Amino acid sequence: MLDREGPIPVYKQIAELIREQIDQGDLTPGDAVPSEAELEAEYGIARMTARRVARELREQGLVYTVQGEGTFVGRPGTPRSPDRTPIYQQIAADISARIRKGELQINRPIPSEKALMRQYGVAKATVRQAVALLRAQGWAFTVAYRGTYVSPQEKWPES
Repeated sequence: MLDREGPIPVYKQIAELIREQIDQGDLTPGDAVPSEAELEAEYGIARMTARRVARELREQGLVYTVQGEGTFVGRPGTPRSPDRTPIYQQIAADISARIRKGELQINRPIPSEKALMRQYGVAKATVRQAVALLRAQGWAFTVAYRGTYVSPQEKWPES
């Protein structure tokens, strides 16, 4: 239980809870720690507070962060658990599935950066990484100052 009115900042209390999970072996080297969005939902905290949790754990040398992928137990270079797909790849896979199903139409925009940030609880850089992946795979194209649109079907990758 967090003491929201006590002298210890909430972010330090949450960082301590995660440290205990690491010390007890519930989180092992390479495991992902809860994302900012997960921390926000679980503890009812603001995004900036969630970011401070990750920073606190990094400063203690317990975790490292890979932009667009998450924060992981261990030092930079520690092999990550293979069962976790980076969030930007999950976002790109979700959007490409919506394109295949016809939910997102050819030559029509995909959801905006802000909409995707809200939907997935991620930073703008993560959304941009997902959109860049969609473009690289042929699912989408971007028009400067207009947005990103679904590519014609002949540009889509072979399933």
